[in-house]
Amino acid sequence: MKFTFVSLFGELIYPYFNSSILSRAKEAGIITVECINPRDFSLDKHKKVDDYKVGGGAGLLMSPQPLFDTLKEIVQKESDAYFIFPQPSAKSFTQQDAKRLAEKKHIVFVCGRYEGIDERVIESWADEVFSIGDFVLTGGELPALCMCDAVSRMIGNVLGNEESLLEESFENLSLEAPSFTKPKIYNQSAVPSDFLKGNHAIISGLKNRMAYAKTYFHRPELEKKVKTYKRKSYEK
Repeated sequence: MKFTFVSLFGELIYPYFNSSILSRAKEAGIITVECINPRDFSLDKHKKVDDYKVGGGAGLLMSPQPLFDTLKEIVQKESDAYFIFPQPSAKSFTQQDAKRLAEKKHIVFVCGRYEGIDERVIESWADEVFSIGDFVLTGGELPALCMCDAVSRMIGNVLGNEESLLEESFENLSLEAPSFTKPKIYNQSAVPSDFLKGNHAIISGLKNRMAYAKTYFHRPELEKKVKTYKRKSYEK
């Protein structure tokens, strides 16, 4: 899988892939990462990539020409490029999106800055547009890195233990059950006793109940979806 970040600040991107799991995936050739600066494609003599909004309004926008020419260059080299634009106004990125996008060969994240990107760029080039939450950041690099991390984990051989994906949050819509490690008692708080008895059926049932309770408490809107999902499963 190849990830390309179209960004004015490649120095924000590369360090994220120099440690831990994604560093090992990069060293093994499972993923590759590149950054392309649209400033390199600007026809302005000062290499400007921004301009004032037509019709007025605060702040500057990334202008069309540098981005159009950047994305054209990418497509000319690799026709299978899939363009994703992080946008706070877009639909929320989910675990299911991460799974689906892990099947792509080349994902290009187009990272906005200033007050955003000229809408004509998005309309002409975006395959998908995602938000990571109902808040605004100074640029698209952090959302792009979040999505890249989530997608990368779904690619075969990136994680050391692929089975860990099966019990994660948002599998079957619910949150992941609480987990515990040694010691059995710490600060007068104990690990649930059923976890210590070695009966996998009992442990599995307890985890399901705890996952449901956690979902109900933290994400009640998901809990309603879990009920619907389970009802439909029983009806089949």
